[in-house]
Amino acid sequence: MKIAVICAGGPESEIVDMLEFIQEDTVFIGADRGALHLLQKGITPLEAVGDFDSVTQSEYERISTSIGIVGRFRSEKDETDIELAVERALTYHPDHVILTGVTGGRLDHMESSLHLLYRLQTENAATSFSIRNPTNEFSILLPGVQRIKPDDSFPYISFFPFGGNVLGLTLTGFKYETVDVLLETGMTRFTSNEPAAEVCTISFREGICLMVRSSDS
Repeated sequence: MKIAVICAGGPESEIVDMLEFIQEDTVFIGADRGALHLLQKGITPLEAVGDFDSVTQSEYERISTSIGIVGRFRSEKDETDIELAVERALTYHPDHVILTGVTGGRLDHMESSLHLLYRLQTENAATSFSIRNPTNEFSILLPGVQRIKPDDSFPYISFFPFGGNVLGLTLTGFKYETVDVLLETGMTRFTSNEPAAEVCTISFREGICLMVRSSDS
């Protein structure tokens, strides 16, 4: 699987350990200060994009001299730095795009990131997208059948409707299984489930589902 990892300029404590993603065909892209975060972790991204208003002049000089492709944009632009980075990531035709450094701090930024995740996933069904920090992974699920495997890093799995009810939710291979149930807005019943099989299956007929995989550590 070809992966693109986009690192944004959020708090360093919200950035995942990059070592697990370092492989020959992984594409790293820095969004604004996220480019500096990558360089500080010993990773030279293929590209860096943004207005770079969150770095000093000396930090920008380090970015521009260390990274082969740097796209600098004016602050007055329609797209966010993360959106620009995603546009560049998709030109490499990845199977999966991971956004990190987009959680923590301001809650409006977190909400914006979730809505961006929704738009990216609904507009690019052939590519999977997720937001990750050290203790959580957020994914948008579309109608159909999804199969996932247990992950010791994220032992708990929760499901929430995103923008409307989810119809026909069926969970198999989980500690708490369900068959053809309604997942309504405001419902908390599907919080903190756990995998109980080598492969777990999630399926539903209509709606959009937000899946959150988490750990307590």
